[in-house]
Amino acid sequence: MDGVDDEFLTVAEIAERLKLNQQTLRNWIEQGQLPAIRIGRRVRIRRSDFERLVEEGYSGRARESPAQPEGPSAEDFWSGEAIGIAHPPRPHNDEPEDEA
Repeated sequence: MDGVDDEFLTVAEIAERLKLNQQTLRNWIEQGQLPAIRIGRRVRIRRSDFERLVEEGYSGRARESPAQPEGPSAEDFWSGEAIGIAHPPRPHNDEPEDEA
């Protein structure tokens, strides 16, 4: 469905479905992340726009995660293979030296 034939949802209906606070959805509308239609003081969201928002969330297109630093992964650690050399800690200057 598109245009006039599309079903409209309220902010409360979408908030309930996504388990979000209604203010979060209002913020998304204000920021342009979720298109909405204002009819007087009422706000309505097309079901197709809501479904698109959910699809973008699943595909990862809405947000990109920051690049992870290179290094050993948890899989490397748990595989049991050596991934580097462990060095013993250096003694601190405030530790007393052994007296012989």
